[in-house]
Amino acid sequence: MGDRLVGYVPGAYDMFHIGHLNILRKAREQCDYLIAGVVTDEVAEAAKGKRPAVPYEERLEVVASIRFVDEAVMDWSSDKYLMWEQLRFDVLFKGDDWKGTPKGDRLEAGLGAVGVRVVYFPYTAHTSSTSLRQLIGA
Repeated sequence: MGDRLVGYVPGAYDMFHIGHLNILRKAREQCDYLIAGVVTDEVAEAAKGKRPAVPYEERLEVVASIRFVDEAVMDWSSDKYLMWEQLRFDVLFKGDDWKGTPKGDRLEAGLGAVGVRVVYFPYTAHTSSTSLRQLIGA
């Protein structure tokens, strides 16, 4: 990708909401080219214990249509190092609900070994796909 700073934002992006838009907007402000990784239904289910309410193909299409996203790709692994091997991004953006946790520490150590920075953004606590699911009984 040359001298461009490439950013990567993985997520389920289930029931797309303002928190998703905020992290994509903030990430795009800090890089030249933004790739959004949309996790498959299987990866999301393994991480959260339930399948997303919106199927993978639809979530990918929604994220790909957001103007802050230069490219939307399938995120097929919970191991973001494997995604880095495929995409070669320079910085990974996550919600700060990961910061200081064992999974966040593993993420930083694994990616830091190949020179990738991990940048955390404030988690939009008042709106999440989980809270929306609870609200609608899904």
